[in-house]
Amino acid sequence: MSEQRLGIIMHGVTGRMGLNQHLKRSIMELIADGGVELANGDRVVPDPILVGRNLEKVRKIADEHGIKRYTDDLDKALENTEDALFFDAGTTDLRHDLLTRALSKGKHVYCEKPMSANLAEARQLCRLAKDKGVKTGVVQDKLYLPGILKLRRLIGEDFFGRILSVKLDFGYWVFTGEDQPAQRPSWNYQKAKGGGIMLDMLAHWRYVLDNLFGPVQSISSIAANHINQRWDEEGNTYKADADDAVYAHLELEGGIIAQVSSSWCTRVNRDDLLTIHVDGTDGSAVAGLNMCKVQHLDNTPRPVWNPDEAGAANYFEQWVAVDEINCENAFKHQWVAFIKHLYEDGPWKHTLEEGAKGVQLAEAALESWKERRWIEIKPIEF
Repeated sequence: MSEQRLGIIMHGVTGRMGLNQHLKRSIMELIADGGVELANGDRVVPDPILVGRNLEKVRKIADEHGIKRYTDDLDKALENTEDALFFDAGTTDLRHDLLTRALSKGKHVYCEKPMSANLAEARQLCRLAKDKGVKTGVVQDKLYLPGILKLRRLIGEDFFGRILSVKLDFGYWVFTGEDQPAQRPSWNYQKAKGGGIMLDMLAHWRYVLDNLFGPVQSISSIAANHINQRWDEEGNTYKADADDAVYAHLELEGGIIAQVSSSWCTRVNRDDLLTIHVDGTDGSAVAGLNMCKVQHLDNTPRPVWNPDEAGAANYFEQWVAVDEINCENAFKHQWVAFIKHLYEDGPWKHTLEEGAKGVQLAEAALESWKERRWIEIKPIEF
């Protein structure tokens, strides 16, 4: 057994997702674990260098986590041949340029979604990665959440029979920043900075739908810019011109119909911030981030429709919870899988090409909204 060092150029760790999920709960935990164990017993230990435009912010994060390497000079960092991997969790508008620079230097790349602002840029990145012969990855963490894993297990056990429909409901109220701090960064609500919930969330829902229920074949959507003035991190007002809600219907392979709603302008009255309700001929399930509950055909009650009397049934109590499963943080899980892919060609499907599909769906949703029509989702030519 031996220890191998993996130099990772980490960009975007000053943001919420990059700091909490990728640095703290993934890379730092992997270091504490002694690295990622390979099949031959070797261990791969991450050695990050933090990169950001604000050197003071980057230095503070590095000091807090005992990381010795940090810089505001990305070009210099990319010149270091001993750092083989570039990771980005920055703003969407910068991602195409950052990944292009990293790929041009022959770096493997791993990035947050969406991988680019449009499909044309996504295809360029895929072609460049192929030309350079490097390995790529896009974060698709939702597939490894406990609730989704339980749902996948039910599908594998043929619990549903023939799946008929899927209702995916996501969102919560994001404060404008006027009276209470906003929970999401201001760039999320500005078109020029790559903001918008269609690009942000449909990139997620594409891989969830494709991997669990079947390839997306078409989409009809309408979006909205419900709140057009917000307050940024410094307390200044700005024009929030990006879409903050999207409501879509999708046709999946096999005749499955999906209803997908995502909103940053809704107050939660459901089991979780994300719920996926699946109906099939033999049973139904509702999954959240962690929980999953079912109702089989054998246990389906006979509802009585009587608008003249108050209903006595508690519909939530008519469902049965699925047993808990042991799983680690979804982001850390995917980091482990990607590192194994880098070193021993372990199973890996979350490539830039897969990430491009999410961008394609968001672009199709935008086209559908503008043109008020169904848009067919065709295979992407790379």
